[in-house]
Amino acid sequence: MTDLRLYDTMTGAVRDFVPVRPGHVSIYLCGATVQGLPHIGHVRSGVAFDVLRRWLIAKDYDVAFIRNVTDIDDKILNKAADAGRPWWEWAATYERAFSAAYDALGVLPPSAEPRATGHITQIIELIERLIERGHAYTGGGDVYFNVLSLSDYGKLSGHRIDDVHQGEGVATGKRDERDFTLWKGAKPGEPSWPTPWGRGRPGWHTECVAMCEAYLGAEFDIHAGGMDLVFPHHENEIAQAEAAGDPFARFWLHNGWVTMGGEKMSKSLGNVLAIPAVLQRVRAAELRYYLGSAHYRSMLEFSETALQDAAKAYTGIEDFLHRVRNRVGAVALGSWTPKFAAALDDDLAVPIALAEVHAARAEGNRALDAGDHETALAQAMSIRTMMGILGADPLDERWESKDETSAALAAVDVLVQAEVARRADARDRRDWAEADAIRDRLKEAGIEVTDTGDGPQWSLLDGYTK
Repeated sequence: MTDLRLYDTMTGAVRDFVPVRPGHVSIYLCGATVQGLPHIGHVRSGVAFDVLRRWLIAKDYDVAFIRNVTDIDDKILNKAADAGRPWWEWAATYERAFSAAYDALGVLPPSAEPRATGHITQIIELIERLIERGHAYTGGGDVYFNVLSLSDYGKLSGHRIDDVHQGEGVATGKRDERDFTLWKGAKPGEPSWPTPWGRGRPGWHTECVAMCEAYLGAEFDIHAGGMDLVFPHHENEIAQAEAAGDPFARFWLHNGWVTMGGEKMSKSLGNVLAIPAVLQRVRAAELRYYLGSAHYRSMLEFSETALQDAAKAYTGIEDFLHRVRNRVGAVALGSWTPKFAAALDDDLAVPIALAEVHAARAEGNRALDAGDHETALAQAMSIRTMMGILGADPLDERWESKDETSAALAAVDVLVQAEVARRADARDRRDWAEADAIRDRLKEAGIEVTDTGDGPQWSLLDGYTK
């Protein structure tokens, strides 16, 4: 049915993709730990693996796509406590923020989106199996996985057993510091559930194994996530599943980070690169195009210039389709080109696939200029189909409208950039009073300017309405 080949982190090679069940593909994507607002680095995996899902669907596969939500975690508990809010409210608030971000970027909703707290029973059953098989033990109210009980521990990441550090700190109940936590004993003020070994809450690594198998079975096709999850998270998932006697995932796919200045994007950048802030500078379809334009395994270095270049490239495709529609008539869907298919079949080589889209646009523009409406329409139909597989068809109804809000923000951007340039000039002249006055005027207008390594960026203040 397909010539699809994918890079498998486990084997370190591009392999022929053959699903467990003919005609059906099962995918588990590690979703968000809902501790705060999503930035563009968080949602890159959603966009990258949405393209994989759309390509499989286009090739007539039935796809079960599971993306989990980690709604119980040390970071969630700590941040909620610092804010004086209930942990469940904190998690629910940011779960909605992630859902809104995925939806804004046209990421298809998952077949199911399980929460860790909704699968405590399955988590406890998994831990019981591991204890019974001699791979886990209790200590100090916690339950730990015995890493040395598996001879091939580290095979996904390549970690040597002597170099393993779980990053969990010192724990009194551990027999070996290389072991990792499956279940955390109850602490005052924290949520907990009853188990045969006492009340507590699940460990991060355990919840995903339980949810994978609850929805996709003991063996499934693809486990996906960011490359930062290879160790310890995915390594520890494999250890648990195989220790429990399950084959688990046949392919492991990992996307690269979004970086800035060569470093992984972090929350220290504040709201400048949060999804709502970026969508004040480019449209959602343009941001989707940008995040999906690089190969999913590569690092995507963020810069304002790169973002705007992507927006211009997308607009070029959009303008061509509008020209054809205005001159020729309605543009239906067509078929993808062989080069486009070959690119996506080669480990989702989206940059090559996009080159084919732009080649079709160039040919279509030449045909349109020459009055060859038949060729122009055929190219437009093909482009719509290819861009649809990439999740960014400009004539899809979700991307079609250029509403008044987008137009207003574009106009505001021109005005703000002029003020930002004046502020930069004042700073160069060491006229700090003038620079501060400009910044204060912008703030009074509901606009916040943040200085970053990529230059000053602006965003609307939270809660500001015109």
